[in-house]
Amino acid sequence: MDFTIKNIKQNIVSVARELGYVIIDTNGNTYNLVRKLNYDNYPRFHIYAKQQGSDFVFSLHLDQKKPIYQGAHAHNGEYFGPVVETEADRIRDVIARSHNDEAI
Repeated sequence: MDFTIKNIKQNIVSVARELGYVIIDTNGNTYNLVRKLNYDNYPRFHIYAKQQGSDFVFSLHLDQKKPIYQGAHAHNGEYFGPVVETEADRIRDVIARSHNDEAI
C-alpha cells in the first residue's frame, strides 16, 4: 500500500522512532524500515520510505514469514487488506498528532 504524508518537519530517523520502526537499510533517499509484531522477526510491518523534500512516500506491506531461499526477496507478504490499512491509518494518526495535523 502506497501513501504520501506531506510537510513532515522531522527527519526519517525521528519519524521512524516515533512510529516504532527501525531503519535496517538505506539506499540514497529511500529508507528500509521494519516494525516487529512480536519477539520473533516475523510477522512484521515493512516500509520503504522515500523522502521527497519535506514529503515522505511510504510503501507499506506486512511480511508474514522469512524468505525461503537465501538471498531471495520473495516472501509471503500482504500489500492490501484490513491489517495493512489499519497500520497505514495508525502511521497517519501518529504523525498528525506529533505535527498538530499539519502533516496530513
